[in-house]
Amino acid sequence: MKIFGLPVPFTGERKAATLSSVNDNRGWHKIFEANTGNWQRNIVVKRDSVLAYHAVYACMTLIASDIAKLRVKLVQEHSSGVWEEVSNPAYTPVLRKPNHYQTRIQFYENWVLSKLMRGNTYVLKERDNRGVVTALYVLDPNLVTVMVTDDGEVFYQLAADNLPNVQEDILVPASEIIHDRFNCLFHPLVGTSPIFANGVAAMQGVHIQNNSATFFGNKSQPGGILTAPGNISDETAARLKAYWETEFSGKNAGKVAVVGDGLQYQQLMISAHESQLIEQLRWTAEVICSTFHVPPYKIGVGQLPSYNNVQALNVEYYSQCLQRHIEDIEICLDEGLSLMQPGKSSMGVEFDLDNLLRMDAVTQMDVLEKSKGKLTVNEQRLRLNVKPVAGGDTVYLQEQDHSLEALAKRDAGPDPFGRGAPEHAEAAEEEPETDLDDEANEDVERAWASA
Repeated sequence: MKIFGLPVPFTGERKAATLSSVNDNRGWHKIFEANTGNWQRNIVVKRDSVLAYHAVYACMTLIASDIAKLRVKLVQEHSSGVWEEVSNPAYTPVLRKPNHYQTRIQFYENWVLSKLMRGNTYVLKERDNRGVVTALYVLDPNLVTVMVTDDGEVFYQLAADNLPNVQEDILVPASEIIHDRFNCLFHPLVGTSPIFANGVAAMQGVHIQNNSATFFGNKSQPGGILTAPGNISDETAARLKAYWETEFSGKNAGKVAVVGDGLQYQQLMISAHESQLIEQLRWTAEVICSTFHVPPYKIGVGQLPSYNNVQALNVEYYSQCLQRHIEDIEICLDEGLSLMQPGKSSMGVEFDLDNLLRMDAVTQMDVLEKSKGKLTVNEQRLRLNVKPVAGGDTVYLQEQDHSLEALAKRDAGPDPFGRGAPEHAEAAEEEPETDLDDEANEDVERAWASA
């Protein structure tokens, strides 16, 4: 095995002496147990079955797609403290096209899905001769093992994977990996998926659906037993059982059965109505939504809130569910691309939230109307994605508005409101009034005479 990016060759003896794995099965790596001893009792959460459950699938794909659709911006902080979108040849290309086989949306969707499924996302950096990151690859978590040396230095052991061009097993220093993780319950370098908490509920829902499919495949006829008033031989019981299953189950369920000798049919299974199937499925879906922090109505569970405010619903969804994941990706990219360097102009990565928190047309126009005096006309038009206009780069205020400095000077005077000098008002009343219309007429007459 080799150490990627380091001149020193890696040997198994050195690994045994200085490196140890921090992976933990409690992080849902191989076998998942909600409670100790579940594995021995055959209560095992199967990953494929859990991911196939509609509530888990809907929550994960909803979160991933909502984050992936947001435009990524490279921003720079000005001396005024304002962050403005910029373009930089060292960072902009990799943000727009992370690698050769994924678009920006596919890349971030893969990033978020890996984090939600496994609690960890591992992104391998590819650099050019200048040391500039030119590509990013989301790795398969099954092929990554976190390693720690005796002195606390972190490495990542990668198994061979052709897609990110890892041709052999290598050991990669932490400087070449972006590791996004959350819910680190057992180790600070090992995240846990929400499935750690909702796996049992998901498996319950899967079993309910499987039993329901079997039940309705039998034309909603529950199983039961045939009883006879007297003793019957084993051969007779087997013959009656085979005959009954052939003639009155599956596609033949619901047919009329004619029996004699006092035979009676007794229902054995609980019907869907008696088992409250719909209520149980709804409960499992609500539990899963709570662990992903997704409002249930977002995936079609429960009722949509009655108040008609699209933005308020989206803000709630953003703050309780998406914001953590978005902030994590932003800071991981800031550090992974070395954007925040001491002594240099601060740069960073931001997701454009306008697509997520977009308002309805009426609310949007009302907000823009109330932004007068704070935004220029062209800044308002930019929010509507229309071109700027001449004279639209000025902030306008109504005439009666005065600056705080002017008001302070007025208040500092001996009589700010002029209530102590009535003589000025009397002098103003004694001034003769001038008929402006007469003067204007005289000017017109003089003009005609001179002509």
